[in-house]
Amino acid sequence: MASCSISSRLKTVLSESITRSWYQHRLTPFMSALSPLSALVSREAKRRLQAFQGDPPWKPPVPVIVVGNITVGGTGKTPLVAAMVRRLREAGYRPGIISRGYKADAAQTPRLVTRLDLPMECGDEPVMLADLTGVPVVVSPDRAEGVRFLLQQTGCNLVISDDGLQHYKLHRDIEIVVIDGRRGLGNGRCLPAGPLREPTDRLNSVDYIISNGQIEQAIDFESTLMKLENTGYIPVAGGEVRPLDWLWQERRVHGVAGIGNPERFFSSLESCGFEVDRHPFADHHAYDEDDLSFRDQRAVIMTGKDAIKCRSFAQANWWYLAIEAVLPEPFWESLLARLSALGHGA
Repeated sequence: MASCSISSRLKTVLSESITRSWYQHRLTPFMSALSPLSALVSREAKRRLQAFQGDPPWKPPVPVIVVGNITVGGTGKTPLVAAMVRRLREAGYRPGIISRGYKADAAQTPRLVTRLDLPMECGDEPVMLADLTGVPVVVSPDRAEGVRFLLQQTGCNLVISDDGLQHYKLHRDIEIVVIDGRRGLGNGRCLPAGPLREPTDRLNSVDYIISNGQIEQAIDFESTLMKLENTGYIPVAGGEVRPLDWLWQERRVHGVAGIGNPERFFSSLESCGFEVDRHPFADHHAYDEDDLSFRDQRAVIMTGKDAIKCRSFAQANWWYLAIEAVLPEPFWESLLARLSALGHGA
C-alpha cells in the first residue's frame, strides 16, 4: 500500500509540474522542444474533424447533446451535465447520460450504472452522475454503442454525452464546450507542448462556450458565464446535510481533491472561511484508507467525485462539499429553442 501511495504522489507532482508549464501562457524551453509533436496533434485533430463532417455517423432518433472541452483536465463538465438534466426534465424531456467511464471494465460495457455501483468497475463520474441526477447513465468506450444501448433499455428521448467532443463516431446535434475561466486555454498549444486536445479554431464550430467562472485570459470567442455555487456539506458515510453556515468546531481542515484542477476546490474551501491543508491527488485517483490517514482528528472535506470512491471506508468527520451549476436564463431559453427547432418535442 505504501509503495502505491508514493507512486501516486510522484504522479501527482509530475502532473502538476506539466500543468503549470502549460498555463504559464508562454513556452518553456522544454515545451518548445515538443512543438513539432504539437503540430502533428493539431493536424490530426483537424483531419479527424473533416472526416467526421464529410462522413456523418449513425444519427439516433433523439437529440444528442455533447458536453466536452478542448483542454485536458477538469473544467466543470459534470456539474453542468447535472444542471442540464434538472432543467431539461423540468421542460418535459426524459434525458439519459452516456459516458466513456474512465477506467471502467470495457468487457462489461455497455452497462447501465446505478448510484450503488463500484467506481472502479464503471468509473467515478458515471456513478456520481447517477447519484446526482437519478436518470439512466450508460458507460461505453464506444459512445454510439452507448446511445443505442441507452435507447434500447430506457424510455429516454434525449441523450447527453458527458465528454466526447472528440469522439467522432458519435453524432451530435448540439455541442457545448466548457472552459475553466481561471486557466483559459493556457499557452494555446496542442498536446504535448500545451493543454489543447484540438486547436482553438475548433471553438468556431461549437454551439455554446461555457466559462466556469470569469475568464481571466482574453479569448476571441463569446462565452456564457457559469457559476458553481456551494450548497452544503454532506457526510461521506451518509447522514444529515449541514448548511454552509454550520458552525464547525475547528476552521482548519484537510482538503482532499482528486480532480483535474484541485486548486480550484481548495480555493473554494478557503472562500468558505476554512484554513486548508491541501492534499491534491491525480484525477480519477483510486483511494484507499492509507491515503487519508492523517495524524490529527481534523475534519476532511473533499469533492463529490472523491466521496463516491471513499464511501466504503469513510469516517464520521469526512464530508464533501456539494455544488450546483448556475447559468443565466437566456442560455436555457436558447438551448430549449434549439432543441425545439430540431423537431423533437419534450
